[in-house]
Amino acid sequence: MERIETIKKIASELTNELVVCNIGFPSRELYHIKDSSTHFYMLGSMGLASSIGLGLAMSCHRKVVVFDGDGSILMNLGSIVTIFNQNPDNLILIVLDNECYGSTGSQCTYASTVNLGKVAEAVGFKYRFFFDDKNKEFNFKEVLNSYGPIFVHIKVKPGNADVPVIPMEAIEIKDRFMVEIKTSK
Repeated sequence: MERIETIKKIASELTNELVVCNIGFPSRELYHIKDSSTHFYMLGSMGLASSIGLGLAMSCHRKVVVFDGDGSILMNLGSIVTIFNQNPDNLILIVLDNECYGSTGSQCTYASTVNLGKVAEAVGFKYRFFFDDKNKEFNFKEVLNSYGPIFVHIKVKPGNADVPVIPMEAIEIKDRFMVEIKTSK
């Protein structure tokens, strides 16, 4: 399963959730598929999408969906421990695992030898989902209807879709997202 196809499938089931998307190509792919003021596209700060999503989930009642990558999660494993201990029931952490740093040249990560779902289980996450090519028709509605925190581990193929750069400056993305948050509290 290609990452862009996975993002497309999940985005088609999102309604009004707040979304924080990992840096680089995942953000570009989500923007290309379905832009929304409910989406915060990371343009920097690798490894912090999960932490930003946690802070957002703790500060509002809306469901928060974080698209993160295996490289970013491995860079900030402490976020998984913190998410578990803070226990926000409105947070869904999706790890799109392609076993590489796709946005920086596809260098290998350790996700090929470390099962991130097992890491989440060892930390204590009760609600975990795993999807790969064997279950292409995954039901993301079940994830959205669950209460968390939820850890979703999705194996995807390495590679980036040929999509253009997001045509907004970082400050525009932040300001648009802040208006969305303020109007929805």
